[in-house]
Amino acid sequence: MTAGISVLVVEDEALIMLDIVDQLEAEGFTIYQAHNADIAIELLAAHPDIRLIFTDIDMPGSMDGLKLATAVRDRWPPVKIIVTSGHRAVEITDMPDGSVFFSKPYKHKAVTASMRELLAV
Repeated sequence: MTAGISVLVVEDEALIMLDIVDQLEAEGFTIYQAHNADIAIELLAAHPDIRLIFTDIDMPGSMDGLKLATAVRDRWPPVKIIVTSGHRAVEITDMPDGSVFFSKPYKHKAVTASMRELLAV
């Protein structure tokens, strides 16, 4: 049951953001949105109910998605992390322990299944 579980989606491309947000809301997740890592950090600090972040790697701002993932793991260790990219091949060693990677284009069912597994719901 995903109702009421808060997910932060960090994506700078508006159409991709709209698509994943629509899919996750249809699955019952509560969604927060950020277009860069700086806004994501502000949202994480303001909303302790966020249990998972779904972040693109390549985006504008002071840090990319991999640096954001590391910052989240350091500052909010219980928050689960999914990283995605359409431009980079990422090794598991490039990401914080317990993180999951999806290359774009990703399958929504695979993403939501991974979210459920990470959150054990």
